[in-house]
Amino acid sequence: MKKRIHDIDLFRKYPHEVQAELFQNLISTAKNTEWGRKYGYADITTMAQFQERVPVSTYEGLYPYIERVMKGEQNLLWPSKIEWFAKSSGTTNARSKYIPVSPEALEECHYKGGKDMLSIYVNLYPETKLFTGKGLSIGGSHRPNEFNTKTSCGDVSAVIMQNLPIWAEAMRTPPLKVALMDNWEEKIEKMVELTVQENVTSMSGVPTWTYVLLKRILEVTGKSNILEVWPNLELFTHGAVAFGPYRQLFREIIPSDKMNYLEVYNASEGFFGIQDQAGTEDEMLLMLDYGVYYEFIPMDQFEEENPKTLTLDQVELGKNYALVISTNAGLWRYKIGDTVKFTSLDPYRIKISGRTKHFINAFGEEVIVENAEEAITKACNATGAIITNFTAAPVYMESGKRGGHEWLIEFEKEPSSLQRFTEVLDTTLREINSDYDAKRQKDIALQEPIVHAMPPNSFMNWLRHKGKLGGQNKVPRLSNSREYLEEIMEVNGVRGI
Repeated sequence: MKKRIHDIDLFRKYPHEVQAELFQNLISTAKNTEWGRKYGYADITTMAQFQERVPVSTYEGLYPYIERVMKGEQNLLWPSKIEWFAKSSGTTNARSKYIPVSPEALEECHYKGGKDMLSIYVNLYPETKLFTGKGLSIGGSHRPNEFNTKTSCGDVSAVIMQNLPIWAEAMRTPPLKVALMDNWEEKIEKMVELTVQENVTSMSGVPTWTYVLLKRILEVTGKSNILEVWPNLELFTHGAVAFGPYRQLFREIIPSDKMNYLEVYNASEGFFGIQDQAGTEDEMLLMLDYGVYYEFIPMDQFEEENPKTLTLDQVELGKNYALVISTNAGLWRYKIGDTVKFTSLDPYRIKISGRTKHFINAFGEEVIVENAEEAITKACNATGAIITNFTAAPVYMESGKRGGHEWLIEFEKEPSSLQRFTEVLDTTLREINSDYDAKRQKDIALQEPIVHAMPPNSFMNWLRHKGKLGGQNKVPRLSNSREYLEEIMEVNGVRGI
């Protein structure tokens, strides 16, 4: 672990050199693939040539190649044999995405990220007793690929767990056969039964689903908090959704000042960031030696057909960028769908600011997920509320009516006043987003938000209805259409405006 901290310090100090060397390795390795021959990788020597020849890709653009790989063809996007595909868990597309996972991506990206997370944590907290117990992780499931049963696909967490070395498997709970169960509700009950007997010192997972498990453990054991079940619990490693709105929820159920929280940025496409400082929220070190080459699209150019991308040495603090990656699994100049902001340029640290498809801009207000989560967190703090989930969508203008935003919020603890909660939500959005504020002036275009306190389990009912219960599935925070919002209300018998 100490040796790895030295390597991390190296790319902190020489970020551009590390990325340049990695870029050359990617190009050289893939030059004889079908994709590499198509775009002349053999004689690409500079990043400028790469940007000129190779288009920025979406999943739809790469899918013809991915589908052929899923059917058994090899050496199309990447030379190594591809036997695993990570099924994207997002709820925004009806059709799932299948991301190739090469042996290099498993070893040099996903596993390396997991080991680095431990190295960084131990470096921050050398007195840790983490290794005296087990790590609890909530995974998804996997199954044979329908196109080719010699290969498999599933949630990236399931792909990683299935391929873990024996020593790593011995350090985690529950057993693999339970962790990878397909039926979420049956899995939860089995996890409760098995894990309450263990000395759990750490947890990792999506905050929403981890909380569901912890709450069920308290119901079954009759304990008042999780430390009565696992007194040595000291770390929760979380990702996939911003932790800010959930922080108070976890403080209530794990009432200890010694409990540590570490954010990571891992996705089906790769492992990108790890929180490397104690006490910072939502800010992660960009990991530069994981077989991932990074480019960034300024959001004002995102909709262009072949947008100009920036390299790491060209980015600026505080600006919103769409993330573009080229990886050791054959994703080339791929728009991952996330947006990030840089909080530091020495070393390079980022925070996830949202999704390229998750925003509300029905009236030119340009509200992004980062805005929504900050406003929700402040509204909770002001009213003593604790939330479990939320989503929002526009209310479109009709004859004689102004537009607005409608919010569905499921509270674990109701606010002291829903009206006060709404006011703080609205005021915070106005303070942090000048476009929203301009549209709210004198209610010209936008009226005050409409907030519905949803019945318990509303979002879980919707995910169950969609067949997306458990694993890494998550609720879209914002949408520029009313599709999800109206589905959630209909499933739960709630009337909107």
